[in-house]
This record gives sequence, structure tokens and C-alpha cells, in this order.
Amino acid sequence: MIITGLVGCIVLYTGQAKFHSSTTKTLDYVVSQADTTVESLRNLSGYLGAAKRIGLDSIFLPSDVQSNIDTTITKLNSAATKLSNTTEKNSNRIDDGLDSVRLALIVLAAVMLCLAFLGFLFSILGMQACVYFLVVIGWILVAGTFILCGVFLLLHNVVADACVSMDEWVQHPTAHTALDDLLPCVDNATAQETSSRTKDTTYKLVSMVDKVTNNISNLNNPPPQLGPLYFNQSGPLLPVLCNPYNADLTDRKCALGEVELQNATQVWKSYVCEVNTAGICITPGRLTPIFYDQMEAAVNVSYGLYTYGPFLVDLQDCTFVRDTFTDISNRNCPGLRKHSSWIYIGLVMVSAAVMLSLIFWVIYARERRHRVYTKQFMAGRTGEFQVQDKGA
Repeated sequence: MIITGLVGCIVLYTGQAKFHSSTTKTLDYVVSQADTTVESLRNLSGYLGAAKRIGLDSIFLPSDVQSNIDTTITKLNSAATKLSNTTEKNSNRIDDGLDSVRLALIVLAAVMLCLAFLGFLFSILGMQACVYFLVVIGWILVAGTFILCGVFLLLHNVVADACVSMDEWVQHPTAHTALDDLLPCVDNATAQETSSRTKDTTYKLVSMVDKVTNNISNLNNPPPQLGPLYFNQSGPLLPVLCNPYNADLTDRKCALGEVELQNATQVWKSYVCEVNTAGICITPGRLTPIFYDQMEAAVNVSYGLYTYGPFLVDLQDCTFVRDTFTDISNRNCPGLRKHSSWIYIGLVMVSAAVMLSLIFWVIYARERRHRVYTKQFMAGRTGEFQVQDKGA
């Protein structure tokens, strides 16, 4: 029985260690996915804020566009904060619960092992009072351990049901489920508005750059009286920037001669002239260094907003949650199911071993007591016979 209890304790200890490790890895993965999404939301918010501040020769985005950007930024920051707080709060709560369970199982395994050893030792030494005391304590612990068996059988089923629920959610996502407490989706209305606002801002920025390109940089032989519009621009015409969207925000293909967002700044470098102290070109070129820096900033922000297009599409249909649950189901769920069953099996083995040990201790103690009484009785009878023989 002691060997069975020892094996049960080993299974229990190993199972809880692996279950805790698997669960911690799963929670860390969920938190990392949420953190990645939160970081993307905040980066997008930063790009929108930068777009509002972009200016080309004192030309800025219209005031209504800037107001809409402010509204979207507020909603983005709110969504990022909600996602981060919800995920962190639930992760910490689950982690604290798992730490408490782990400590309880370790203590239980140690106590049950010590109980089995001491009971065996006391029964061998004939310390009946100690044996009976351990029997009382042992039955209480056995009852508690069987209750824990039921709890962990329930936990094992909950883990299995959670994994099944993740698979079902991936196939048929619902508006709100218990899984939202673990990793909530971003509000669909906010995601759609952000996608629309990002496309509109990108379209307006690129249009502003092209307007400056056509009306200022590519202006041939402007008179000096034009003031800010004149900086002695000359040479080959500056290629216009390709706008990735039409006016209705549908996707647009680049026309011949347009430069794409990802390489526009490299192409435009060759069109930068040298200037004098007054900012007038003294060599052929279509851009002054200051003008180039402003247009580079506008292109970088436009490209940054454009690259978030796929992320915003994923955000609308909650793809990041789908991917997270799919990965957990495929990589983590098998280990969670297996290791939670190890804990249940270990608890059953320990409970059964200690319960049988208690019975054997009582039987052995009674048999030992009967043998002592028998020896005393036999010794007494032998003494009586000897006295009778002497009298005779």
C-alpha cells in the first residue's frame, strides 16, 4: 500500500507540475496575442494622430477630417485599454487560482505520503494510540481527497469542454460567449469605423501630396512673385504618388508613371535640389530639402496607415481570436486534457492506498493486541499449572 501511495504521489506531483506548466503557457500565449493586438491598435492610433499633424507648405487635412480622426483615436484607445485590461485581469485571476491549487496538491501529496509512512511505522512498533489517532486524521484526509478527485474530474471535463467550445466558436462565432472573458473581440462597429477612417485618411493624405506635386513642384517657370510657390523649381517632372484608393475608398491600381507608397521617398530623392540661404533652388530639382522632408513624412504616415488594412480586416471578423483559439486547440488542449487526467488518477491512487492502509493498520493493531493478550493469558495459565504441580 505504501508503494501504491508513493506511486500515486509521484503521478499526482508530476501531473500537477505539467498541468500548471501547460496552463501557464496557454495563458501566456493568450496574453501575448492580446498584447500584439493592443500594440497594433495603439500604433494605428499613433499613425492617425500623426496624419492629423501632417502639413505640406501650410496645407493640412480638412478640419472635419481631423475631427473624425480624433473621434476614431478615442475609440481605438478605449478598445485597446478594454482588451488589455480584460485579458490581464482574467489571466491573473486564473493564474492565482492555479497557484493555489498547485500548492494544495503539493501539500496534500506530502501529507498523505507522511501519513502512510507514519501509520506503517506506528503499527509495526505497536503504538496503538498513535495508530488510532492517525486513522482518524487519515479518514478525514481520505474524505477530502475523494472530494478533490471529484473536483479535478470536473476540472478535467471543463478543460475538455473549453477546448470543444473553442473549436465550435472558430467554426460558428457568436456575438457573446463565456470565451469573451478570456480573450474578447474588438467591437465590430469600432473596427469598421476605424477601417473606413484609415482608408479615408490615407486617400486624403495622398491626394494632398499629389495636389502639391502638380500645383507647386511641377509648376514650370513660375514667376518669383508667387512667393511660397516659387523656389526656382526646374528639371524633369516629379512623379505623382499612387493613391491606393479611389474616392469611394475602393482599391485602386497604380497608373503608369505613378510611384508607389513603399518606394516613393527613394524615387523622389533624385529630384531634391540644392538651395541657397533663402531656400531657392540653385541646382535643377523639383523639391527643396524642407519640401522633401514634409512629403516624406506624409508618405510614411500614409504607408503606415495603408499597411494596417489587413489587420483591420482581421479585426472586423475577429480573426486574431480565431487564430488564437485554433492554436490553443491544436497545440495546448491535448496536453491540458492529459495532465488534468494525471492529477485525477494520482488523487484516486493516493486516496485508495491510504484508505486501504487505514484498514490494514486497524486490523494489524487488533491482531497485535490479541497476540499480546494471548501471550499474557498463556503465561498466566502456565504459572497456575506450575503452582499446582508444586503443591502436589
